[in-house]
Amino acid sequence: MTSSVVNGGISFWYADDGLPAVREPLPGDATADVVIVGGGYTGLWTAYYLKKAAPFLRITVLEQKFCGYGASGRNGGWLYNGVAGRDRYAKLYGHEAAVRLQKAMNETVAEVVRVADDEGIDADIVRGGVLEVARTPAQLARLRAFHEHELSYGETDRELYGARETAERIRVADAVGSAWTPHGARLHPVKLVKGLAAAVEKLGVTIFESTPVTEVRAGRAVTPYGTVRASYVLRCTEGFTASLKGQRRTWLPMNSSMVATEPLSEEQWAAIGWEGRETLGGTWRTRTCTRSAPRTGGSRWAGAGCRTGSVRGRTTTGVRSRRRWRHCGTSWWTSSLRWRGCGSRTRGRVCWGGAAGLVCVGDAGPGDGAGLGRRVCRVGGWRRRIWRGGRCAIWCSWTRGRAAPRS
Repeated sequence: MTSSVVNGGISFWYADDGLPAVREPLPGDATADVVIVGGGYTGLWTAYYLKKAAPFLRITVLEQKFCGYGASGRNGGWLYNGVAGRDRYAKLYGHEAAVRLQKAMNETVAEVVRVADDEGIDADIVRGGVLEVARTPAQLARLRAFHEHELSYGETDRELYGARETAERIRVADAVGSAWTPHGARLHPVKLVKGLAAAVEKLGVTIFESTPVTEVRAGRAVTPYGTVRASYVLRCTEGFTASLKGQRRTWLPMNSSMVATEPLSEEQWAAIGWEGRETLGGTWRTRTCTRSAPRTGGSRWAGAGCRTGSVRGRTTTGVRSRRRWRHCGTSWWTSSLRWRGCGSRTRGRVCWGGAAGLVCVGDAGPGDGAGLGRRVCRVGGWRRRIWRGGRCAIWCSWTRGRAAPRS
């Protein structure tokens, strides 16, 4: 497997769509009503909905590289309704509150599609849902249990398929069953993040790029170019949180790899099926696949490879990490070919990787040591979420440093 994409610069998505136009860095000390640290999906969606809800707010986004440089521009192109920690949320706030949370996540898929349409963002979105496939009796038992668990949270439009119905959707080798939810879509993540950044600017939000924030304090974000003071500081850094002063162990960066194929022929697609363009997952290990948009340089499919922890709480972008990602991608590719039955002629063409914030190992209350008017809040979620908590920054109560949606 060969690769022309090097981590630290771009992903396949950027190689396909091109790097964004350069924005200016912070010119010096500044003030705002809200300062958002991080220009990925979390930060940009938060800025979008805040500005929509309160147009008078002066909102500033600070991004260390360029918008979408991190996981937002390197992920697998998934948009779906999954939410991490839902069972724990149910224990804390009650089952009905968790059902409302899941309903909001279901509606979020349609919301992203709606906003993209309203803002004229062509992100190659195809709303085909999410299909989870089982290949062994043990996997099928787990899949059925998972399906019933999702039904208990109100997702009644889910469907459970047998081997024949699964094969009618996609021909996965040895598949014995699958479960499908309509609450999912496939898209081009870079086109979405570029379009979202442009939409946010059009609303009047100020974005400064090439401006690394070195420290977040109550009511201020410190950078090498100056300090931005604001009534509210929202930390939307996820996998890059460990680089902030005093935050090394707040989030554990998790490095993950991606692989994309060479363009597949019509004969290969006919053998595979996949006419519904569902995002595809398996229940035996973490395997995520999505057939990328036909406009991304050919009809390819891409998938997430292995995940590895960071070294001493830091994101890794060096040569050793690039070799690790290529090795992970190659290993994943070999197993996925057997799994999907695509044939030995199908090759992985591009491999890339990046860091995401998957594990919170520490948590501080909002605005510790500060008055009620000087709050610091962490907003964000898991790397595969295209939409990560943007609206909950508006309809929320600040609890344990994270935004908890109200009923």
